[in-house]
Amino acid sequence: MRELLKSCVMIEAEGRQLYRFINAAHSRGLRCTGQYISSGRLCGEISRRDLEGFRTLAEEFGIVLRYSERPTLSAWLRRRRKRIGLLAGALMAAAAVYCCFSVITVIEIEGNRSISDGTILAALDEVGVRRGASIRGIDFVHCENLLQLNVDGISWVGIHRTGSRIVVEVTERVEKPEMVRGRIPCNVVAAHSAELTSVSVLSGQQLCRAGDYVPEGSLLISGVVTDEEGHTSLYHAMGSITGTYREEVTFTAPEDSEEWLPTGRSSVRRSLQLFGLEIPLSAAHEDFSSFTSETGEDMLTLSGRALPVGIITERRRETALTARRYTPEEQQDILMQKIFIYEKNFLSGDTEIIRREIPEAEGDTVTVRYTLSGEIGQPREILAK
Repeated sequence: MRELLKSCVMIEAEGRQLYRFINAAHSRGLRCTGQYISSGRLCGEISRRDLEGFRTLAEEFGIVLRYSERPTLSAWLRRRRKRIGLLAGALMAAAAVYCCFSVITVIEIEGNRSISDGTILAALDEVGVRRGASIRGIDFVHCENLLQLNVDGISWVGIHRTGSRIVVEVTERVEKPEMVRGRIPCNVVAAHSAELTSVSVLSGQQLCRAGDYVPEGSLLISGVVTDEEGHTSLYHAMGSITGTYREEVTFTAPEDSEEWLPTGRSSVRRSLQLFGLEIPLSAAHEDFSSFTSETGEDMLTLSGRALPVGIITERRRETALTARRYTPEEQQDILMQKIFIYEKNFLSGDTEIIRREIPEAEGDTVTVRYTLSGEIGQPREILAK
C-alpha cells in the first residue's frame, strides 16, 4: 500500500563518465535504490524530488538520462491536479452520497390491507416524513402517535430507519364481527318458484323433499314444531335447500349521455426535485377549468438505489362536458357489458347458470331469461305473541 502512494521514478543512465556520475550522486546525498549496471547502463529507482538533481549531474558529466514515472496514486493525482471539473465532480459525488444517507430516499409501507398506501403517505407528509426530508430532525415516536390519531383504522404503527430507507409497519384495527341472530325463531321459505334438487334440514320440521315443485313463498322448513302431547315449540329453522328456477332480468342502454371528453389542448410542466424541493423548469400550466392529470418521475439512481434528485413531469389535458349520442352498435356493447357485470356480481359463487337466453335487443332494451341452479331457501322470522 505504501509503495502505491509514494512517487517513484525509474531511470536509465549511460555515458563515458558513468562511474563519476554515480560517485557524485552518492556524495550529494541522492539516493538510487535497486540499482544495477548492465552493458554500461545504470538502472534503478529514485524519488521524484531527487529527479532534478540527477538531471543536473547528467548534464555536468555528459550522461544520457532517460526516466519514466512509476504508475502510483500520487502520480495519477498530480497529472490531474489542474482538472477542476474532475475535482468538482468528485466533491459533488461525495456530497450526493452524504445526502443520500442523511435524507429519506424511499418510504415502504407494510401490513396495510384496507387502508391504501396513498392515505398513509399523505398522513406521513403532514408530520414531515416525506421523500427528500432530512432524517436527523424527525421524531419517529411522535410521528407514530400522530399517524395513529390521523388515520382511522390503525391500531399500531412502527417506523424504522435503515440507512436512507424508512419502513412503516402498520397493524389495522380488527372490527367487531356482526352478531349472528341464530336464536330468533324463524321459518325457511322459498325465495323463487323452483323444482327442488336437494334438501338438507339442520333444525326445524321438513315440509318438502327433492323433486317437489314449490311456488315462491312456500314454507320449506317450519320453525313451529308440535310434539305428540300437543306442546308447541319454536325453533330457528336452518337447512340447505337448492333448486332449479327461472329468472328474467331487463337491461336498458341510454340513447345519449354527457361525458367529459378531451378537447385536444394540453399543457406540460417540468420541475427539478432536489431533496424534497421542487424547482420549476418550465412555465406554469395553462388555466384549464377541468382537466385530467398524469405525473411521471425520472429519478437518478446510484447502485440501484433511487436518489431524491430527478425530473418531475406533469401533463394536463383539458376536458369539456360533451353531449354524446350512442349508435345502435354502441348501445349493444353497453347492454352486453351490463349483462356481464350483473352475472359477475349476482350470479356468481354458489349460483350456477344452466341456460341463458338473450334475444335481439328491441331498441335500447333487452330481457335476458336465465335458468339457474342454487340455494332458494331464505329465513323468515316468526312473529309470535
